[in-house]
Formats: sequence, C-alpha cells, structure tokens
Amino acid sequence: MLIDPASRPDPYPILGALREASPRAASDGLVVVGRYGDCAKVLRDPGMSSEHDRSRLAPRRGARPMRTGNFLHLDPPDHTRIRRLVTKAFTPRAVAALEPRIRAMVDELLTAARDRGSLDVVTGLAHPLPVRVICELLGVPAEDHGRFQEWSASLAETLEPPLPGLVGPRAKVAAAQARAEFIAYFRELIAARRAVARDDLVSHLIQVKEDGDQLTESELLATCILLINAGHETTANLINNGVLALLRHPDQLRLLRQDPALAPAVVEEVLRYDTPVQLTLRVASGPTRLGDAHIETDDLVVLLLGAANRDPEAYEDPDRFDIRRTAARPHLSFSAGPHFCLGAGLARLEARIVFEVFARRFVEPRLCATEIAYKPNLNLRGPARLDIEFDAV
Repeated sequence: MLIDPASRPDPYPILGALREASPRAASDGLVVVGRYGDCAKVLRDPGMSSEHDRSRLAPRRGARPMRTGNFLHLDPPDHTRIRRLVTKAFTPRAVAALEPRIRAMVDELLTAARDRGSLDVVTGLAHPLPVRVICELLGVPAEDHGRFQEWSASLAETLEPPLPGLVGPRAKVAAAQARAEFIAYFRELIAARRAVARDDLVSHLIQVKEDGDQLTESELLATCILLINAGHETTANLINNGVLALLRHPDQLRLLRQDPALAPAVVEEVLRYDTPVQLTLRVASGPTRLGDAHIETDDLVVLLLGAANRDPEAYEDPDRFDIRRTAARPHLSFSAGPHFCLGAGLARLEARIVFEVFARRFVEPRLCATEIAYKPNLNLRGPARLDIEFDAV
C-alpha cells in the first residue's frame, strides 16, 4: 500500500497500479486520480475547489488548529486578488536578478564540503540553500535561518492527505507550535518594516498596491509563511532527488558535465521522474463524472502527480531517467491552471545552478550507500540523508 512507509524508497510500482485503476472512488468521499490527462483536466477545472476545508473528510472546525489561511487554499476571486499582488515580487526579471547571489551560496556550501572532505547532500546543500534564499528575500537575518529551517520541516510533516495514520499526534503538535512561532516572528518583522521599510520582500508585500487594494495583516502573515514553507521543503527535495538521480545514472551525469547547457533540462526531467510533491488535492464543488468515476459534491479528489508524470500515455519509456528527453507534454509537478506554482521560476533557478555546479566541481562523486533512507512523508518526497564520497571538489 502507498501509505506504508516501506514503499517510500520506490513508490512508483504502486503509483503505476493506482494510475491504471483510476479514476476510482477509494472510499466514501474520496476519489483517486492518477492518469495524466485526468489530472491535467481536474487541475484546470473551475468546478474543482482548492479550499480543502470544504471536503466531507476535513476535520470539524473545532478540531483544527487556528490558521492564518493562505491563497494556495483559496478559490477565485480571493485567490486571484492575493496572487496578483504577490506575483509582482516573482517576475522573471526579479528571479533572474537573484542568480549571482544563489551561485555564491552554492559555491560557499560546496567549498565547506570540500574542506570537510564529505557531504550529506540533504543537510549540507539541499536544505540550507532554499531556506537561505527565501529568508534573504524576506529580510530575515542570517542568525534566524536555522530556526526557520526547523519550523519549516515541522510544518512539512503535516502536509499529507487526510488518510488514517499518515500524521501522528507528535507531528501535529510540533506543526502547531511551528506555525505559532512563524506567526509571532512575522508579526514582529512586519511591524518593524512598517516603521522602517527596507529593500526586502516583506517591505514590498506591505507596500504593494493595485487599484487601491493591499494585503491585510492576516494575508501578509499567511503569505510569508507560505513562501517559507512552499519554497523550502519542495525545492530541497527537488535538489536531493536530482543529485540522487544523477549519481544513480552516471551516463547522465557525464552528459551534463560535458554540456552544462543541459542543466535546465535536468531540472525538468527530475521534476517529472521523481516528483518532489507527489500529490495534490481538490474538492468537487458539484456532482460530476470523471471517466467511470462518479464524484459527489464535497468529495475529496486526490491527484497522484507522481503517477501522472510517469504515465506511458503521456511519455515514452516513462520510467527511464533521460535528461535529453523531449517531452510532448509538460509535467504536472508545479500543478496547472490558476494554481500553477508561483515560485516555479525560483525553484528552477536554484536547482539549475546546483546541478550545473555539482557536475562541474565534484570529481568522481559517488553514493556512500546503495540503500537510501527516505523521509516518512508520503506527499513531499525526498531522502532523509544522502551521503556522498568524492575524490575532490
């Protein structure tokens, strides 16, 4: 079964079986979708809501911790309004301007690995890089980056579908505490930036206006937490999964080393081949049909993105890792439709730089172990440790 932790190292045979059997009602109020065409259709369907609390399977309001709410889980027009304001900070030009600083961070982390003579990619590269990038963007001081990484990891453990046994009581308590810590921290930071604005993202979000509209205090808090959480764990897993795939496919690593211009293609193939966000959820706003499955109002629809990205009807030889693949269809790892990932450009930039520099600077990198331990998360997929050896950096 997919929820069994033993499936984490390689969930794709199970995902393949679920895809072939989908779409189907897995239980009352729960519909599973795994085919590429069906997932793409649901993601673009305005009749499918992103407000998960509407689901019949959602906990009762009194049983949930207090949340600020974020536009990821809102529908139009609220989603459209907030996203339009936040998007101004993530234009292609704004993201491209970050490349020199990100390159400097990657060089710093790899130089530290050289000096140590070893590297756990998870703790020494993939996790610290995204949190440093987004913290610097927001204006969070360097001495607080470690706390943010811990809080983000606690929140990530609870980003699972509402299936029994996936999230334990301790993880829920830790996530609630991390959320409270985030809220308290950003309240202070927002107040400081209201008093004295700086050249950072929090100041920008406070000041941004369109037709007289601005983000409220609650929306500011929710957006800051979303940017940290969504921009950290997912990008870290993209980097981890990519380095692992390159090391397990040395012919592909050689291709990248010979032609660094392939780095953007490596990013896209990693996103397809070993999807960092394995699934996403939608709630039916009304009764509908998808294939042979009848979907009722407020049914929870689970979209298996990891299965869709390896659908043989969408990709030739989908289980092969091929950085020169010319896919006829875009992968769904950043979603599709109105909820297409706002930070996709930044995640792509960070991963592209890492893969390019990793291939160029590491001499004979190799895995220390054939068996890789994975994080317990079903949704946010990535190794718990990824120790490598190398002859030189």
